[in-house]
Amino acid sequence: MEKGKFDYETFKKSATQRLKQGDSLLGKEGVFTPLLKEFLEEALSGELDAHLDEEVPNRKNGKGSKVLKTSLGNVEIDTPRDRNGTFDPEMVPKRQRTLGVDLDRQILALYARGASYGDISDHLQEMYGLDVSTATISRVTDKILPLVQEWRSRPLESVYPFVWLDAIHYKVRHEGRVLNRAVYCMIGLNQEGYKELLGMYINENEGSKFWLQVLTDLQNRGVEDIFIASIDNLTGFADAIESIFPNTEVQLCVVHQIRNSQKYLSYKDLKAFMKDLKPVYQASTKELAERQLDQLAAVWGSKYPKVIDSWRKNWARLSCYFQYSKEIRRIIYTTNIIEGFYRQIRNVTKSKGAFTSEDALMKLLFLAQENICSKWNRPVHNWNQTLAQLSIIFGDRLKLNI
Repeated sequence: MEKGKFDYETFKKSATQRLKQGDSLLGKEGVFTPLLKEFLEEALSGELDAHLDEEVPNRKNGKGSKVLKTSLGNVEIDTPRDRNGTFDPEMVPKRQRTLGVDLDRQILALYARGASYGDISDHLQEMYGLDVSTATISRVTDKILPLVQEWRSRPLESVYPFVWLDAIHYKVRHEGRVLNRAVYCMIGLNQEGYKELLGMYINENEGSKFWLQVLTDLQNRGVEDIFIASIDNLTGFADAIESIFPNTEVQLCVVHQIRNSQKYLSYKDLKAFMKDLKPVYQASTKELAERQLDQLAAVWGSKYPKVIDSWRKNWARLSCYFQYSKEIRRIIYTTNIIEGFYRQIRNVTKSKGAFTSEDALMKLLFLAQENICSKWNRPVHNWNQTLAQLSIIFGDRLKLNI
């Protein structure tokens, strides 16, 4: 074809012949490169004509050139210019060097699935022929940090009937050392029955003192009341909750208590002890559960006094759920809801040895939780029935828009 002119019939014959010969579709010498080049240049020329009609006085001012990276190879195009320098086309913006590849979106999507910077760079090179440095990838993922801060400071609802609180642990590099970090997480169930991740906070380790700061932050963001909080048996944790939300009932996780008991049992006694323990936490009433606990103590108390003492010491908060119906018991007796969230988080973070910084950890956790929480789009099972019971038990503390 003559330079500067495009003849479709000539192109079709040439393309057909080259395809039969096995030539590539795009790239510098690709079969369809002239067609894509013609399309883009015509589109840019049309955009410039429309721009000149709107901006008078102004006129055309020759052409430049640029090489566009596409998913199938590189294409060199002529780019029209205007005298005033105000023309910025939509088809191929001035500083854009890629076509049909949203790099930021691609990078964040891969990062959210746990891909390392090196893996992301390799993927972009393999799929699109793009050389993207790890420094560039880091700058793109850093755009998440303001969104994280905005998310962590967003207003919350005033009432959450149920909240689960727990921490998950990661390793982070700091000044040449690898340190443990605790990520404090809270999942709330709102008055419509939908789960919501209320916040994530990073601290050096898990302790009731920092939990007090976290709970204070919830209060500052608008939370006025929590009916029941489900937690593990971290020392001082329940007291921290009750100091900020004095009307909240604290339910210690029964599953955590069972696991802690198993640590002190001989393997040969494990099965028999668990069989005798089951009637305690599966009892229909608190009174029956206490009789079963006495029976457990009579059989096993002399051999495992520490285990029995632990159940008795924590009984007031372990037995909170007995006063409620089966629907509410099922929701509050364990922290399984937040542990299920952690299992999904670990699917994303499991390939990480140690994060390069706390910011790197938070960026990944934030993107991962967005994917997970986007699926929380329906209320928990039998919520209407549960809500009716809550309205009787907690009365005016519910603040429903009816």
